[in-house]
Order: sequence, then C-alpha cells, then structure tokens
Amino acid sequence: MSASVHVDRIRNVLEKFGRLPITIAEVAADDDLYDKGLTSHASVNVMIGLEDEFDVEFPDALLQKSTFASIESIAAAVDSLLAG
Repeated sequence: MSASVHVDRIRNVLEKFGRLPITIAEVAADDDLYDKGLTSHASVNVMIGLEDEFDVEFPDALLQKSTFASIESIAAAVDSLLAG
C-alpha cells in the first residue's frame, strides 16, 4: 500500500485527536499542521491514535516534530512503519 492509501485514515485520526481549530477538510496534505493549530500535546495524542489505528509503534527516531508536521509526512512515516 502506498502512503496515499492511508491518508483518509490519518485524516480521521487528526480530526479525532488533533484538536485543530479548523476542520480537517480545510487542511491540504502538505500544509504545516503546527501552523494550522496542532500543539505538541495534541501531536502526542495523534501519535497514540495513529499507533492504535495502524497497529504500529513509532520508534524514537520518528518522535520528532517533522514527522507530524503534515499529513504527507505522517503518511510517509506510517508507510515506512507498515513496510517493516
């Protein structure tokens, strides 16, 4: 599966846990989520939601702001975790 296949599921997790002040439909895949209102605290909740949704665990190497900066970057990270 390509990263783009996971985008809808990632958007659902962001809608549920991201606490963005706008709807997730207003966010383009390459928009900076932090500029759109994602906080550090909410990003932790998003990470946990993604781990549950995709049955993966984010390793320490991916626990950085850039991993959760956009839907595209999250999709790339999830894709790499699913690829093993």
